[in-house]
Amino acid sequence: MSKTVVFSEYGTPDVLKIIDVEPGEPGPGQVLVRVKAAAVQPFDNLFRSGQTAQWVPAHFPQTLGNEVAGIVEATGPGVTEFAVGDEVLGWVTLAAFAEHAIVGVDQLVAKPAGMPWAEAGALSASGQTAHTSLRELGVSEGDTVLIHAAAGGVGSIAVQLAVAWGATAIGTASGRNHEFLRSLGAIPVVYGDGLADRVRALAPGGVDAALDGIATEDSLRSSVALVKDPARVGTVAFNPLAEELGVRRLSTERSTERLTELVDLHTAGKLRVAIHRTYPLNEVAEAHREVETGHVRGKVVLTM
Repeated sequence: MSKTVVFSEYGTPDVLKIIDVEPGEPGPGQVLVRVKAAAVQPFDNLFRSGQTAQWVPAHFPQTLGNEVAGIVEATGPGVTEFAVGDEVLGWVTLAAFAEHAIVGVDQLVAKPAGMPWAEAGALSASGQTAHTSLRELGVSEGDTVLIHAAAGGVGSIAVQLAVAWGATAIGTASGRNHEFLRSLGAIPVVYGDGLADRVRALAPGGVDAALDGIATEDSLRSSVALVKDPARVGTVAFNPLAEELGVRRLSTERSTERLTELVDLHTAGKLRVAIHRTYPLNEVAEAHREVETGHVRGKVVLTM
């Protein structure tokens, strides 16, 4: 049997329960992964609470979790990409918060031996979102990019990718996170009134692109005011004001090629995944509450 997180009604983190289920057998093109780590995303909270129900309805009892790292325990018919005992990381749809997950081989890459399990379980979602977004915004060498919520899961990786690609990253965050942002290579700036003026003082040559991870009125209006080309302002968060201002809505385009590039940067020492805190699987409700505070530096991860 395998312990799995489920919920049978929308609500607070208290609706999350752990049940025992049969792990199942992998089919063609799939492997059974014994999960070692799985990160909790803001989406998991929105989905559990019912805020995404009109777009992504739950089917009760509903499982959770979209990024995963673990050890291959069984392979499906015809699978040659991975063997039993291989360490892997990748993504899966609403099935990672469990001791076992069945995952397609086209959603996994090999985990480097030197990558900690918590980082491996937290790289796929935020990493691919940050990578997709910066590529969509055309960020490249010589650019100056403004990254809102730069200490969060997506933001902290976006900062490092921008720096690795030769861009200058200015990151908004509360004062307590400024030293952390400096350690990632960003120029930190505090939120609040006068943000656009503070950014102008830091970037006299102008801001070429902006990635917004929070989509507040202040962050959206500041981004639009600072970046000349509206096609280079985007958000991964939701706020109707973004559409009114012409801010692009960005999403993740996942691929093993994209994830491999992120893994290679990690191996080269150019990318790290900040782990705010880890929780055992039986404390999944507490992990959800932590993410809901909105004050997470990097990622919250469940470990099995």
